[in-house]
Parts: sequence; C-alpha cells; structure tokens
Amino acid sequence: MVHEKLKIQLPGSFWQADLYTYFLDNSIELHPNRTRPVIIICPGGGYHMTSDREAEGIAIQFLAAGFHAAVLRYSVEPARYPEALGQLAKTILFLRENAEKYHIDKDKIIVQGSSAGGHLAASMGVFWNKPFLAERLGTDSEMLRPNGLILSYPVISSGKMAHVGSFENLLGEDYRDEEKRRSMSLELCVTKDTPKTFLWHTAPDDTVPVENSLLFFQALHKLGIPTEMHIYPVGGHGLGLANEETSSDDGYGVQEECQSWIELACDWIRHL
Repeated sequence: MVHEKLKIQLPGSFWQADLYTYFLDNSIELHPNRTRPVIIICPGGGYHMTSDREAEGIAIQFLAAGFHAAVLRYSVEPARYPEALGQLAKTILFLRENAEKYHIDKDKIIVQGSSAGGHLAASMGVFWNKPFLAERLGTDSEMLRPNGLILSYPVISSGKMAHVGSFENLLGEDYRDEEKRRSMSLELCVTKDTPKTFLWHTAPDDTVPVENSLLFFQALHKLGIPTEMHIYPVGGHGLGLANEETSSDDGYGVQEECQSWIELACDWIRHL
C-alpha cells in the first residue's frame, strides 16, 4: 500500500491542506495493469475542524472493498471560501495527473464528504466547471470534474434548514451578505453537469436537518441526474461508520441500523 502524507497548496496561498493516501499496490500475480476508483474523503467539522471520526476509518473500509482512498484535511476557519474548495480541486487534479503512477481509474474519481465535508464535496460537484477554479490552477475544467459524490448527512442549504455555524465559518464576514450566503445554498446550484450522487441521512438528525439531503435530491432528480438516497428512521448526526470503530469515547455514534450505508455506497461505486 502507498500511504503518504502530501501537501496541497494553491498558487499564491498561505494555507496548506494535508492529503493522506491509502493506495493499493498492483502485483504481477494480481492483474498487474489494474486501475481502481479513488475516493477522496472530506471529514466534517462545521468548517471549524476536520473530524477523525469521519476520516481514516472510512478510508480503510473503502480500501477493504478494493478501492483507493485519500483523506483530505482541508483548511478551515479562519480560512474562508473558496480556499477549501480550491484545495479539493487541486487534489482531483493531482490524482488525475498521477493516475498512471497510482493505478487510478481517472474516470472514477469520487468525492465523499460528511456533514460540512459533505458541503465541500457537493460544492465540488456543482462548481467544478466554474472558470475561477480552472484559472487559478492553470488547467482545463474537465481535469477537475468529480465522477461521483457520496454525501453523508451533508450540509447543503443556507436557508431555513441551515447549519448556521458551518456557513459562518465558511464565509466569515461575508455571511452577513444575503446574496453570498444564498450562493452557498447548493440545492440552488445544481446543473446538468453535477455528477451522479449517493446520499444518506438520518431522519431524526437534530444538527443538520434531513431536509438538506432531500433538497439536494430534489434538485438532482429534477434534472434527471441519477441519485441513490437512503434515509434511516433512527440515528443522530455525525455517525461516521455508525459502528464502534468511529464512535466517540462516550460511546456515541454506534447505530446498527445505519451501518449498511458503507456497503451500499461501495455497491454504488461498482456500478458507477
């Protein structure tokens, strides 16, 4: 396995992100020319931190399923939009440019995100072809295209169902600007170029209301973008894998009914 810690920094930026790779090696005994999907994991944390509970544990499960994985520890507040988005875009560019080196299927670069990390992942899904990203990275927009999104209880809407703290941390002083705040409400930003999406949420989530996933699903469905969504009738927010591996010290996060999401997501990737 290729396990490295790489620095991701945008041109002219003070901020740095850390990218942790979990790449399976090829073998002359096991399909030596095999390429694999890669899943870029964006942990949640309200754009205030990046949670360990939504990082390596998830990566290892994707690895066990035969996929490459990478955890992006993107910049959070006081870094502001679009710093983290640019770091994610540069990560996609790096993986696509180095697809041969790491045995990556460059047409199956998938972004997974939990909570606020889900907002970052979904932002990449709706903004990947905006000129400002390609111009800053000196590339073509097609090099930044994610081929799929996996969104775990994502922050989506800046409207009535918003997780306000995420948007305050993302935008800083600009949060007071209604137009800028609205521009981050991703259900309003979906286009026909948004990639196929896998969504899951818990109905009782009292931190990021389930309506966030529902609004994004409705926007995708309206444009005919293939979307798989699972709403679990039990469970709270920030479950990670919903098992002991990603539970907190007090035992929070174990929800047996929700543990199926990772297997369902892996099946979705296989059919992408």
